[in-house]
Amino acid sequence: MTDHIPFPDLPTEKNFEGPSFSAIYTTTVTVSGGTAGHGRASGSARSSDGALDLSLRMPFELGGDGRGTNPEQLFAAGCAACYHGALSLVARQAALDPAAITVDATVAFGRDPQDGGYALHLELEVTWPGIAPEIATPLLKKADSLSPYTKMAVQGTPVTITLAP
Repeated sequence: MTDHIPFPDLPTEKNFEGPSFSAIYTTTVTVSGGTAGHGRASGSARSSDGALDLSLRMPFELGGDGRGTNPEQLFAAGCAACYHGALSLVARQAALDPAAITVDATVAFGRDPQDGGYALHLELEVTWPGIAPEIATPLLKKADSLSPYTKMAVQGTPVTITLAP
């Protein structure tokens, strides 16, 4: 028997007023090793708590052996999980059962026509059996406004890059 995990008290109203960003949770993942000299990740990725520990490999389509996880898969998993959580929250608040919701995240890696470098495109597809589109659509929009991953994809996110001493 599993213990019931209580849902956290997460308001969906825009009622927070604060002078600046305030972290609620922080995690660190370290990528190290690897032999790739082509600008693509290889090696290993490990979270500070050890819960994530995997090998990074290039996908077959980019010349790799495809025998490991790549950054696009990790990003897609994060986006799908975060949006799924936000949608589940607003569904419960609307007295709907979120159990049947699935979210597919497709991340495309390609050339950026602006600078010739690389860019990502993100597409989320929600499957919600038994819920009419006119009921689901406003909830999808509300979840989009709550999900930090979709906000990041649309608005960008602050990035700080430093060289460790």
